[in-house]
This record gives sequence, C-alpha cells and structure tokens, in this order.
Amino acid sequence: MTASFVVNGRFLTQSISGVQRYARNIVSALDQIEATRGASLLLPRGGRHPAYERLDSVELGVLGGYGWEQVELPIAARGQRLLNLCNMAPVIKSEQIVCIHDTNVLSSPDSYTRGFRAAYRSLQPLFARRAVSIATVSHASARQIARYLSISLSQIMVLPNGHEHALLWNSDRATLPAELPVHAGDRPFVLAIGSGARHKNMSLLLEIAPTLEASGINIVIAGGNDNSERSKAHLPANVHICGRVSDDDLAYLLDHALCLAFPSLTEGFGLPIVEAMARGCPVVSSNCASMPEVCGGAALMASPLDPAQWIEHIDTLSKSPQLQVDLAGRGREQCKRFSWHDSAEGYLELLESSTVATRRVTSGAPLEPRIAAVFATLGRPEVVSKTVRHFLSTQRLVPSAVLVSCVTPEDAGDLVHVEGLKIVLGPVGLANQRNTALDQLDPKTDMVAFFDDDFLAHPDWLSEAVQVFQDESSVVGITGHVIADGIKGPGIAFDEAAHMVEAAAEVGGRRWIEPFSPYGCNMAFRMKAIGPLRFDDRLVLYGWLEDRDFGAALAKGGGRLVRWAGCQGVHMGVKSGRTSGERLGYSQVANPLHMLKKGTMKPHLVVVQIFRNIASNAARVLTPEPYVDRKGRLKGNVRAILDGLTGSLAPERAAGLGKKRPAVANEVNPAGLGRT
Repeated sequence: MTASFVVNGRFLTQSISGVQRYARNIVSALDQIEATRGASLLLPRGGRHPAYERLDSVELGVLGGYGWEQVELPIAARGQRLLNLCNMAPVIKSEQIVCIHDTNVLSSPDSYTRGFRAAYRSLQPLFARRAVSIATVSHASARQIARYLSISLSQIMVLPNGHEHALLWNSDRATLPAELPVHAGDRPFVLAIGSGARHKNMSLLLEIAPTLEASGINIVIAGGNDNSERSKAHLPANVHICGRVSDDDLAYLLDHALCLAFPSLTEGFGLPIVEAMARGCPVVSSNCASMPEVCGGAALMASPLDPAQWIEHIDTLSKSPQLQVDLAGRGREQCKRFSWHDSAEGYLELLESSTVATRRVTSGAPLEPRIAAVFATLGRPEVVSKTVRHFLSTQRLVPSAVLVSCVTPEDAGDLVHVEGLKIVLGPVGLANQRNTALDQLDPKTDMVAFFDDDFLAHPDWLSEAVQVFQDESSVVGITGHVIADGIKGPGIAFDEAAHMVEAAAEVGGRRWIEPFSPYGCNMAFRMKAIGPLRFDDRLVLYGWLEDRDFGAALAKGGGRLVRWAGCQGVHMGVKSGRTSGERLGYSQVANPLHMLKKGTMKPHLVVVQIFRNIASNAARVLTPEPYVDRKGRLKGNVRAILDGLTGSLAPERAAGLGKKRPAVANEVNPAGLGRT
C-alpha cells in the first residue's frame, strides 16, 4: 500500500536550529516506517536533502521562503494531506497537520525581529484554526497554544522531541580549538547552549560567572550567532563563547562538562536537555515552561529569575561526584521517554485519521508551589464565612495558607474557629488590609491570590493560575474571568452564584487578554515580583484604581499582566456594608490624579476616567438606578474638583466624607469590598 501524504520540506533550505533538527529527525523516523512508503517530501529547488529509503524527495517551483510555502506548496499538495513540522504552513490549505513548537514570538516578542513577528502573528492564527490537527512538543507548549491561539487543548496532540540522534554523535571526531579551555587538565566548565535571544536568559550565567570564577569553574556558551552583542572584551574572564559547533563538537562538550546549564525563561521543549541526558551530562535547568516535564526528576531545577539558586546547585554538583553520577544515570533513563520513532508513529496516526488522536506522554510531576489566598473583609461576617468555606471545600489545588484580613475578629464571624485558617488584624482600608496580609506571608510563598469577600472561585482557579505562572515566567499578575458580576445590578444570591460556578465546569472559548490591568475581586501575583512593593494606602476607597496602581508598579519592572479565562468565578456584588456615594465620587476624581503624579496612570487615561465618571453621574442624577447613589457620587466629584482648584486635593480625604448608608449598592466601604 502506498501512503498518500506529503511533507513540507522547506526546513531543508534553512539553517539548523532546534525546530529544523526536530523536522529532520521526525522525517528520518517516518522514513523507517514501512507504512510511509510512497509519501513525498516537497522542497524548493536547490534544497539539500538526505537520501530517503521510503520517502520520495521532490524539488519544485521557482520561489523560495514564505512565497514558496504559501503559493507553490499548497498547489503541489492539493488532494493530499500535508504535514508541516516547523511552525508555519500555507494559509489556503485546510487538509493539513501543523506542528507549532511554541508561542515564544507572542510571549517573548523582544527575542525576534519585527518582520519575523509580523509573519507569525498574521499567519499562524489563520492556518491554526483551519488545520485538521495541531501538534506540539510538550504539554506546556500545548497550554500556551490554547491560550494564545484560542484552540481547544483537547485538539492538540503532544509529540515531543527524541533523544536517539545524540547517541550517534562521535566526540572522537571533535575539532574544538585548542585555546578553548575544555581539554584535559583545564578547569571544570559549565556548558550552556543557546543564542543571545532574550528568552534564552544567558545574562543569568554572566551574572553568576564571577562567583563561579571564585570556585574555579568556567562557563562555555555554544550555539547561535546572536551573542555578538556581548563583546568578548567585556565578558567575565571565565566565560568563553564558541558560537555554532558541529554535532561531534557538541558531543565532546556534553561528555566533558560538569553540567548543562539551561536557564531559559521559556521553551517549547528544550532539546539540549535530552541531548545532555542521552550523553550522561548532568542538567541544571529552569523550573518553568516545558522544562519540568522534560527534566522530570532527573535534573536540578532553579528559578530563571534567581541567580542564587543556580550558584547553589552548580556549587553542590561540583563538590559531589556521587551526585554527578546519580544525575547522569537518572538522565539516561529520563531521556528514554522521548523517542523520535514514537513521535513519528504519532504523526502517522494523524495523517491517516480524520480525528485527533489521544495526546501522548504524561505531563510530569504535579506542581507543588506555595500558594496563599487572601480575603479582605469589613463588617460582613456572614458573607465572608460562606465565601471562604466554599473556597476551602472546593479548590482542587490546596493552598499553603488562607488569610482573612480584618479590622476586628468580629469581621471574620465564625471563621475564627476554622482550623488552618489565619485571621490577621490591621488598619481599616482595602490597601491596608491587603498589605497586612502580605506582611504575614511566609517569605517562601510563590503566589498570592486576592479575592473579594463576595467572590466565589471556580474549583480550578488556583491550579489554573499556578499553571500560567509556571508556563509563563514573565507573567507577574493574572486577573480571572468574571462569569457574572452582581455589582452591575441588584446582586447575586450565594446559592445562585454557587450554581453558576458549578455549571461553568467546562470553559468555552477560553480567552487570554494582554495587557490587562488587575481587577481586584479575583487576581493573583507572583510573590517574587512583588518583593517589598505594597498597595498604596493613600487610595483609601475602592474605584478599581488601587488594583491598577499596583499592577502598573509591577509592570514597570518588565512584568506582564494578563487576564486568563481559565481562572473564573462569580462576583456576587453583595450590597451590605457600603458607605455613601460621596466618598466614592471624591475618589473617582482624586485617585486618577494621584496616580498621574505617581506615573502609574497615563494622562489620557486619567482624563477619560474622570470625564466618564462625572458624565455618568451627572446624566443619571435625576433618574438614578435604585442601587446607586448618583447624587452622592456627583457631590463627591464636585468636592474633589473644588479641592483640586484650591490645592488641597488628596485621595485619603475621601474616608472622612459622607455618612454611612447601610444598604445602598455599589458604594464602596473603606475595605474596598464593592466594585464599580
């Protein structure tokens, strides 16, 4: 029987990186399977290709690059299923399978040229939605593709890289220069493989180089030509860049290195890891994105944002020959989980089937981060009791700590008797209460989530957030999706909200929005990014803006803020414990102007925010909603404007305005527990 499919062979005209190596090895493995006899590999004229036993190699067309791939390839492949292995595919063809290795061009755009970004951003979403199947190389990459390209995770098949090719390299044929200090008698060296692209994070190794120098350890960086930006004259004395090397040279480096250091911020797979393991080289790797599932329990893992962890691991490894032997042995076993032959058979299943096959390869060890959840509350003990109890009984990923931040113990109601729950007391005000909780957290906490006392979180809220933080090392803040927001109306009863959360077990049309300012009823942050930063306690009343102010301060450090619909829940919008609209109205003007001075809100957004609030209050003051104190808000707006004209405007003055109104909706209390 003759196979009826064709392979996009454009990769044979490109320089070899991890993506091209993947394609070459998958095609070679396909060629060893009898069922592929008669299938064709199509490539532009002039491409160099190996002699295949079962696959026919066909050169065609007059174009090259994207032109050949988008125009001539789909014409030549008409009537047959097309296999694309290198991220790109013709947009006009639907009967095709595409391997998208990663979404780095979207998550780490600074690592790529403008033209490259434009091509991927415009073409990938088009062919990804039309393709018969999408494949990728790791579960982490599958999750990223599902987020960025709005593809169902169940429709993505994981077909990873293999390790067998590294066993064929011959270190005896290495031709490394004599001056490179990797030969007998030279000091031990740490090997890194990667370009100077930002997401490869080679700067971490330069940062720890002086410490390793003091321990008598060199660093050798191989691969890529992008390291030219770091002049050798300015490198630490123990750092040596050797650029691209042959496979046999790489075999020698892996065979003689103390370890492979792989500090990437994000990777679709991380092929050098399994190559090192196949050669018996110990691995120290980043603990994010795909690396944990590729490394399993066979490597030392460290945060790509924490140089001290890398120094500790490398120092420990250098002093323990037994650990080196142990990691080498575990690595040889771990890499056997990744086989070119197995992945090639997976592609053959996709090529012969009209449905998506079951995803292959288990996703690795479960995550065990330290998570804290914080509920700030004031004057609503019954509400917070129901919310927190629901949270504790439903979250599938159990947090390390749950804190209820109050002004008095009475605010927590019967939660004071719940074992394992921590009640913390501090000054009134949402910013103050959140800060009180932050100050009480274990320094080793990895993630902190903040919830309103009337927000019911979906059981997967924490696990989804943790997964995003692991997959996306540059994300510092996540806002979840609000299924329904009672603050926009008369409110949602607890039982109704709980039913809505339960009914949302399957999220349809998951959306990833970036950038997105935090929305405090449900948000989470990476604790390492927060550091000493705290919420601005001058923003005494909620108007969404203290969340935005906090997020903007985090973003100044280069972190990304996103909204992810995988984290979801219902905001009940309970109407008790509110204060007069005059306080909120004052904050609607004072808070944006305060943030303008701080640089956490841009001038045009300040103008829009203030104008929209005043216009809305003025337009509805005669016919207000039954749950909104428009008259009080407008009075507060005017008061703030007058204070601004006299130079006495200050956001904290809002706390002293108005009188308590016990049951008026959408007028926030000092703890900031309402939403506008």
